[in-house]
Amino acid sequence: MEIRKATTEDLPQLMEIFARARRFMAQTGNPTQWKPDYPGRALIEQQIARGVCHVCTEQGRVEGTFCLIFGPDPTYAVIEEGAWLDDAPYATIHRLASAGRVHGIAETCIRWCAGQSHTLRADTHADNQVMQHLLEKNGFIRCGIIHVADGSPRLAYWRGEPSP
Repeated sequence: MEIRKATTEDLPQLMEIFARARRFMAQTGNPTQWKPDYPGRALIEQQIARGVCHVCTEQGRVEGTFCLIFGPDPTYAVIEEGAWLDDAPYATIHRLASAGRVHGIAETCIRWCAGQSHTLRADTHADNQVMQHLLEKNGFIRCGIIHVADGSPRLAYWRGEPSP
């Protein structure tokens, strides 16, 4: 598999992947994490322009996507019912989604992200048991609860080496 920055030519496939991800989340007990219009085309276009949206391809076909954003994430400034394991610079993984045709997309993407940043953070909805399992299977530790822009809670995860 190859990981590269997404381009505007990838938009139709990305929007299909996000629609599939919303259906999958609803079918696996997580119907509310992503609203019917999330993530919207405008947000993905903006993230492609910023160079933070990536695609995972197999034989030239887009099989997964994620955003890797370096620097402080405002939604992670306050964490409840726990604490981050360090204050080291980090990158955040957002909107990890698969086309559902190839096994191991999440692991491939997370491993690639870990090669870009020593410390990673991510979050997911309490009902998203699949993503919780994938994060924990790939070395993430649950650290507490953060709140996203609309105020709803998310389980906060960290991966790296704790500072001494």
